[in-house]
Amino acid sequence: MPSTLHNFLFLLAIAVLTVVFCRKIKLPPMLGYLVIGIFVGPHALGLIESSEEATHLAEYGVIFLMFTLGLEFNLAKLNAMKRVVFGLGLSQVMGVLLLVMLACAFFNQPWQLGLALGAALAMSSTAMVSKLLADRNELNAPHGQNAFGILLFQDLAVVPFLIMIPVLGKPAEELAVAIGLAALKIIFVLTLLLWLGQKLMRPWFTLVARQHSSELFMLNILLVTLGIAWLTELTGLSLALGAFLAGMLIAETEYRYQVEDDIRPFRDLLLGLFFITVGMNLDAMVLLTQWQLVLALIVFLSIGKIALIAGVARLFGNAPGTAWRTGFALGQGGEFAFVLLALAAGHGIIPTEILQSSIAAVIISMLITPFLIQHSDKIVLRLASSEWMNLAANLHQIAVRSMSANGHVILCGYGRSGQSLGRILHSEGIAFFALDLDPEMVREAAAAGESVVFGDAAKREVLIAAGLMRARALIVTYADTHSAMKILEVVHQMRPELPVIVRTQDDSDIDLLKNAGAAEVVAEIMEGSLMLASHTMMLLGVPLNKVVRRIREVREARYSMIRGFYRGTHEDNEESDRQQARLHTIQLTQNAFGIGHQLKELDFAGIEVEVRSIRRKNSAPIVPDDDFQLNSGDVLVLLGVPENLASAESLLLQGKR
Repeated sequence: MPSTLHNFLFLLAIAVLTVVFCRKIKLPPMLGYLVIGIFVGPHALGLIESSEEATHLAEYGVIFLMFTLGLEFNLAKLNAMKRVVFGLGLSQVMGVLLLVMLACAFFNQPWQLGLALGAALAMSSTAMVSKLLADRNELNAPHGQNAFGILLFQDLAVVPFLIMIPVLGKPAEELAVAIGLAALKIIFVLTLLLWLGQKLMRPWFTLVARQHSSELFMLNILLVTLGIAWLTELTGLSLALGAFLAGMLIAETEYRYQVEDDIRPFRDLLLGLFFITVGMNLDAMVLLTQWQLVLALIVFLSIGKIALIAGVARLFGNAPGTAWRTGFALGQGGEFAFVLLALAAGHGIIPTEILQSSIAAVIISMLITPFLIQHSDKIVLRLASSEWMNLAANLHQIAVRSMSANGHVILCGYGRSGQSLGRILHSEGIAFFALDLDPEMVREAAAAGESVVFGDAAKREVLIAAGLMRARALIVTYADTHSAMKILEVVHQMRPELPVIVRTQDDSDIDLLKNAGAAEVVAEIMEGSLMLASHTMMLLGVPLNKVVRRIREVREARYSMIRGFYRGTHEDNEESDRQQARLHTIQLTQNAFGIGHQLKELDFAGIEVEVRSIRRKNSAPIVPDDDFQLNSGDVLVLLGVPENLASAESLLLQGKR
């Protein structure tokens, strides 16, 4: 037990450090888990032995991953994208399977190995691709839609692969019987669970939810997920399949989103341990002896798979540039490759040497992907000669549409906020020109006579074609700080005097965007608070001119009056919130260090904390000056990020920074 606990604590410590490091360099934590697992495992530095208990625990991460996949299973979404999902997606998976099986046949390897290996290599990384495309604001671009549809089919294909692979390990004379038996089991289990589960799931979750207990709700999620997974394992199927079915059943209820939020911490923690153990099982010595196979698999993933996807996309009518960008997005291996490889190895289908080589190739392909996608535009321009013409034609179209505009407003993004703003500007007789990356929305809006074209506002040439040098102002209508920073950089270089208004979600990036050159930063949460306050004051009889003056004062002070917030136990714990300035109250107890000191002596500015107000006994709060002397019982309201607030509290109570 001590050894097991030691290993588990060591894995948790590694997981924490890995996530911190990967977030700093803006890479998916999954890659860090894999690399760390390689170095600390028994085949490298040997800092930790391959613990069977840790491996079993990590396998639950796969269960929760499949459960989340089941929650996202949506028939309406599948139907809307059926051409991409069942056309491009099916062709891509079958194409990879066929190529790998042919290669195995050429080298006199069994077809079972080719099927299992092909299934693993056909998978791409949903987590990595979605994050990288979102960071580049390309999810709504044509290649982004292609990638999303193919990934959706790959996720669905995992389910039959999980059923088929264990059967492939049976002897040849038993294989037909095993496949038939597995088919009967699948039909029976699916019919029982989906028919009976549909009838029981909603009333059961309603009964649990009416108890108004978050602990009970969480326990019920674990019971349903692990219980259905256990039932499928009893019938000879996999735990992961049962978890997927559990997610599908809950997805049909109104509790889907609450369940998804509650299960995420378990999934991410255990999945991180799974990827660490995958890396731990990688034997570097085997790689040295099998370097030719590793290199061949890397070439297949980084060149062959990309070319295959691009070719399939071209067959479905995509432009060469879109086809190649789709290939670059999906050329890597994925997280489900490790699941399928481990399953195949456990049933004796994949030899150790091929298993090790495949894991190494998938890891390296995932490490290469961020750099490939980052430079994909330049590579595509070299590979697709028509891309230059398409780019020039698109820029020409934008330039022609914007040529008559002078003193206009450029709207970056034409979603709901952009369209509402455009209508208000039009009603005031102010010309505007909008750019957006949603081709369907652009087509419909342009057909209706709206002044909008397809284009990436974060690119210099697109902004110039949209009349940047003649514009009166530029407005970023979507809340994406990364994209807004790129736009501000272009504007600062080309027209530093042009006023730029940026929309953001909250107050966390206001200072960053202001320093980058934004004339105004409109924070949604802050503006919502101001509107709520203005309506409240008017309903309470405050004169309209006073309400308007008060709101204007708050805006002119850059929301300083309402920046920061008190933290509650039911607040969202997302990483982005942790770095926001927030309000925190501290009461000076009888022996607190701060008693008798003036505020200027404590130097809160040195730890980047602001004293917003002080309340003494039962009197109203006051805004103190630097000479204000603290007394016992004073309640200080401080504004700062959590780490600095902790330093301020330590200083006030103990005299330590």
